[in-house]
Amino acid sequence: MCYFKNLIKVKFPLVILVIFFVFSNCESQKKLPKQPNVILIMADDIGFECLSINGSTSYKTPVLDSLARTGVNFTRAISQPLCTPSRVKIMTGKRNYKNYEYFTYLNPNQKTFGNLFKENGYKTAIVGKWQLNGLQQKIDGYEDNTRPHHFGFDEYSLWQLTQLKKQGERFSNPLIEQNGKLLNRDPDAYGPDVVSNYAIDFIKRNKDNPFFIYYPMLLVHNPFVPTPDSKAWDSLETRAKPDNKFFIDMVAYMDKIIGNIVNELKVQGIAENTLLIFVGDNGTNLNIVSNTNNGQVKGAKGNTITHGNHVPMVASWPASVKKPKSYNGLINFSDFYATFAAILNVEKDNSDGVSFEDTLTEGEELNRETATIYYDPMWGKNSGFRNIFSQTDRYKLYKSGEFYDMKNDLLEKKSLKDTELSESQLLIKEKLQKNLDQYPDLPKEKPTLNIK
Repeated sequence: MCYFKNLIKVKFPLVILVIFFVFSNCESQKKLPKQPNVILIMADDIGFECLSINGSTSYKTPVLDSLARTGVNFTRAISQPLCTPSRVKIMTGKRNYKNYEYFTYLNPNQKTFGNLFKENGYKTAIVGKWQLNGLQQKIDGYEDNTRPHHFGFDEYSLWQLTQLKKQGERFSNPLIEQNGKLLNRDPDAYGPDVVSNYAIDFIKRNKDNPFFIYYPMLLVHNPFVPTPDSKAWDSLETRAKPDNKFFIDMVAYMDKIIGNIVNELKVQGIAENTLLIFVGDNGTNLNIVSNTNNGQVKGAKGNTITHGNHVPMVASWPASVKKPKSYNGLINFSDFYATFAAILNVEKDNSDGVSFEDTLTEGEELNRETATIYYDPMWGKNSGFRNIFSQTDRYKLYKSGEFYDMKNDLLEKKSLKDTELSESQLLIKEKLQKNLDQYPDLPKEKPTLNIK
C-alpha cells in the first residue's frame, strides 16, 4: 500500500504530462484541415479571349470572373493547340513526344493524375468528354469501358468512351456512358447537364472524403447548337440545328454549369478547402470571331500562333490563396501533374512540369522564363501546323527557324532576320534555341489521318 502511494507520488506528474500531450495532440489534429478536394475543369475549344475578365466583349462569364477576382487569374497559360495532345499532356505531365501516339488515344501504359490521386486515398471521378480509347483507329482495347478505372477514376459519366459521335452527339439527346452502362437516350436531356449533375452528386456523396474530379467539358465545342437557356431549345426542330450565333449561349451555359458546381461546394460547406481550376484545352474554333477590348480575335484551334494555344486559366482555393492576383508567368500543361503531386506531398514521377502550388498559396513566381511546345497533331487537316517552338512572354522561335515578336506581330506574318535583331533579342533567340535543341525533330512523314 505504501509502495503504491509512493509510486503515485513519483509517477503522478508524468501521468499528467502524458495526458496533456495526448489531448493536445488530439486537439491539434482536429484543427488541421483534411487534404484539399481538387476539381479540374477543362473547357473544350475556348481561347483566352472568351472570358470577360480577359477583355471579351462578346461573352459574359460572371462566375469565372468572380473566381478569378478572388483567386488567381493565370494570363499566360499555354496549351497544346489541339484537344487530344493537350489532354494526354495535362493528364500525364509529359511532353507530347514521349507519349502522344494517335489522335483520340491515350496508351494504357501511362499513369495519369487520376492514378496519382487514387493512390493517395482520394475518391476520384471523371465526367464529360473521354475520346481517348482510339475508337477511330480501332486500337486494341478501343471498346474497353473500364479504361477510366484503369486510369485511376472510381466513377465516370462520359461521352465518346466506346461509342463514336456518329452514333450519338453530346448535346441534345446525348449518348452518355456511365459506370459501365449506356444511359437511355432522351431528346429532352442535355449532355452537359447530365455529366455536371453527376459531378454534383459525386460531391454530395463524398463531402466527408478528400475527392478529385476531372471534368473535361462537352462545352463549348461545335456543333454550335442551342442550350436549354436558348429560345431555340423550345422546338425539337431547332434544338439540334447548328448556327455560330449559339456559341454565345454555349459560353454562358458553360459559366452557369461552373456556378452550379461552386454553389454545391458552398452548400456542402467544403468550398474553402477545395481547389478548383478552370482551363481551356486549346484555342477557339476557327469559325468563331470574338470581340475584345483589344480588337477582334479569330479562333485558331489547331494552329501554333498565339490564338491557337493561349487559353484561359482560373484557380480558386479560398483557404489557401492568401492574396488574389493576376499571374502573368508562363504555365505549361505539364505543370498540372507536378502541382497535384506537390499538393499531395509525393514525388511527381516522371512529370516534365513545374509545380505552381506556391503561386497559388504564396503568390510566388515560377522559376521559368520560357515554355517549349512539341506539337505533332496527327490530325489530317491541321497537319500543316505541326511544329516545335519555344517562347518567352513576347518572343517565339520555331525549330524550323522562324523567329517572331508576338507583341508587334501576334499573327506571325513576318519572321525576323538576325540582321534585324538587337543584341538582347539575339540573346533571347539563343536561349530559345538551346531549349529547342533538347527536343527531337518531328517525324518526316506527316500523318495521313483525316479525322473531323
